[in-house]
Amino acid sequence: MNAADYGGGVSSFVPAGHRRRSPLRRHRLLPGLLVVLVALAGCIPSPRAPRRGWTPPVETPERFRQCVAALRAEGAQVEALPDRRFDNGCSATSAVKLVAVGIPVTNLGAVKCGAALPFVRWVRQDVPTLAQRWLGSDVVRIESFGSFACRPVNNQAGNRLSEHGRANAIDIAAFRLRDGRRISVRDGWNGDDQQIRGFLRALHKAACGRFSVVLGPDANALHHDHFHFDMGSGPYCR
Repeated sequence: MNAADYGGGVSSFVPAGHRRRSPLRRHRLLPGLLVVLVALAGCIPSPRAPRRGWTPPVETPERFRQCVAALRAEGAQVEALPDRRFDNGCSATSAVKLVAVGIPVTNLGAVKCGAALPFVRWVRQDVPTLAQRWLGSDVVRIESFGSFACRPVNNQAGNRLSEHGRANAIDIAAFRLRDGRRISVRDGWNGDDQQIRGFLRALHKAACGRFSVVLGPDANALHHDHFHFDMGSGPYCR
């Protein structure tokens, strides 16, 4: 789901097939129309705000074992990591080390298993398919800015703890192709090559179907050079 603003007045809308009816008849129709539109609006989740009352899923040893098993069933080689908690609120619990996921990914540290699973599926399923479709080549390496980092949101003092501080996020910066090209989010997102732009936007869209939060260059200036994926409070895709 893409972030978007919806506007426009409801009271001025009159269906084409009803324009010849009397003003009184139209006024009788409007309350029902408003009820329908309000009901429909309630079915569309807001992309600009996290779910109210959202709490992280409960982590248990059994769920962690199931998650690790699911990763291995996807074809990933992983190592389960011991839980770590730090005095400043950062933690890396129910986390794994992604040893091999099909395409090498640089700079990854601890990743919470619940974020590692959609990431592995994105790497193994979406990246190869979209690279062939848009660029006619294979991705042989993915460059990341890392996963676990004990810091606040946007690295700004005073902000709440980033999902990176929980090992619950991954930042992706670039893709190396078999034909020698390097496709970076920074240079390609708004670059001159239409195929590269399409490739990066398709990857971003695919990630939005897998992660709770996906941020890219259209989100804000701080994400001009990478995609941010996390499994925190969402949904949010921009």
